[in-house]
Amino acid sequence: MYDYLIVGGGSAGCVLAARLSEDPDVRVALLEAGEADRSALIHCPAGIALMARTGQANWAFETVAQSGLDGRAGYQPRGKVLGGSSSINAMIYIRGQREDYDAWAAAGNPGWGWADVLPYFKRSEHNERGADAWHGAAGPLNVMDLPEPNPWSRRFIEAGRQAGFAENRDFNGEHQEGVGMYQVTHRGGERFSAAKAYLTPALDRPNLDVVTGAQVLKVVLEGCRATGVELLQGGTRRVLAARREVILSAGALQSPQLLLLSGIGPGAELQALGVPVVHDLPGVGRHLHDHPDVVLLVDAPGAKETVGVSAGGALRVLAGVQQWRSRRRGLLTTNFAESGAFLRTRADEMRPDVQLHFVIGKLVDHGRSTVWGHGWSAHVCVLRPQSRGRVTLRAADPLAPPRIDPGFLDHPDDLRRLMDGVRLTQRILAQPALAGGGRPSASGLDDTALEHWVRQHADTIYHPVGSCRMGPGRGDVVDAELRVKGIQGLRVADASIMPSIVSGNTNAPTLMIGEKAADLVRRAAALV
Repeated sequence: MYDYLIVGGGSAGCVLAARLSEDPDVRVALLEAGEADRSALIHCPAGIALMARTGQANWAFETVAQSGLDGRAGYQPRGKVLGGSSSINAMIYIRGQREDYDAWAAAGNPGWGWADVLPYFKRSEHNERGADAWHGAAGPLNVMDLPEPNPWSRRFIEAGRQAGFAENRDFNGEHQEGVGMYQVTHRGGERFSAAKAYLTPALDRPNLDVVTGAQVLKVVLEGCRATGVELLQGGTRRVLAARREVILSAGALQSPQLLLLSGIGPGAELQALGVPVVHDLPGVGRHLHDHPDVVLLVDAPGAKETVGVSAGGALRVLAGVQQWRSRRRGLLTTNFAESGAFLRTRADEMRPDVQLHFVIGKLVDHGRSTVWGHGWSAHVCVLRPQSRGRVTLRAADPLAPPRIDPGFLDHPDDLRRLMDGVRLTQRILAQPALAGGGRPSASGLDDTALEHWVRQHADTIYHPVGSCRMGPGRGDVVDAELRVKGIQGLRVADASIMPSIVSGNTNAPTLMIGEKAADLVRRAAALV
């Protein structure tokens, strides 16, 4: 018997497990389907390149065929390991824009405006630059500047300046717009995931159990109250009980899946699959959305400092392995997407509507395919897409993957902004600071040809949100306290609760959600 059962050992789950177990009078269990984060590929920042190829620590889901992508299925990697996707991502620390959170509050979610959430970002953060009005320096999550950035990352920033854009030295400061270096969740030359930041320091607490290799199959309900979970571990089904609450932190693809498997969701759809309906909640799995993204490649044979597949490149990597093993320095401390930009595609935009990630190598197929030679890549993503999709069940089998339909590029505004972003990025890549490279992908195409190229190459940049949307309406799943509507003792705390996606990478906001959720849970317990 536990007081709190937390389902999912990802970013928000690690925060909740650490924060709730600070009270020695409560018992907490964190349940993770994956294993412990022991792999060197996780801890070495550049290990993401090999993890992409091996599928290690990754659910590696796929979407259904996307009409907006000319019928292609998309790739949906999600972390299956302690730390969740913070253990397999590119480690970029971005919060988004203040307007994102003020929009959440304006949509009927009191306590979620920018002024409300900024203290939680600061509480989470230990920024090596020090504390100021925007940053914390006493939190568990280490945030830092890359100590040895690749020279081509700096050249990208100069190219942005040559194209007429201002340099921004802090994308998480007073304003987001501009070109600059990303800060990363590293420490001492290693990845600093949510597991390292929050969970590892708490593992010795006698009131915290971390259970790995445990796939939760459903929430156990007595009437309309959550009393525990059923899980599968080592081939054996078990039931764990919760005195106070069950908290789903399984992410935007699997938190709604678990609600549906538990009989909470659109009643007619559940009945059609043979799932007994406990509570007809039509919004479960709806409103899924993600940042649509496309990658431009540039071939640059003379850019030997980039990470490329060549004889010289292999020697540099071998030297980097030794340097990282001995001193945690050198080439393998890169996160590959070292610099980037937040830009407005048109002059009448009030704030940045696209984000760029400049990659110091030629990236295709999410890093799963080999491209010979040297060069660089540039991700272009739409920050506030209008397209909406859904997560549903393929079957009543809890071990079947969820059916994922992000609806990529279903809304014409998303396609227009992505095409504008491609042309803007091509202009930056053509500047003198990046001389020595060939023409970027899709150069010289007219609108019709560019639209076809975008639909043939776009996919996710790994930021699914919104499928257990927070709000006061009938189509919403959780209230502003993150309580599942109509069910007692059950909350959702992860990126699935976002009413609308933030303007940037979603890991830091998910950690913030975990921090705020911990306060909401503790406040509720104090009122009992």
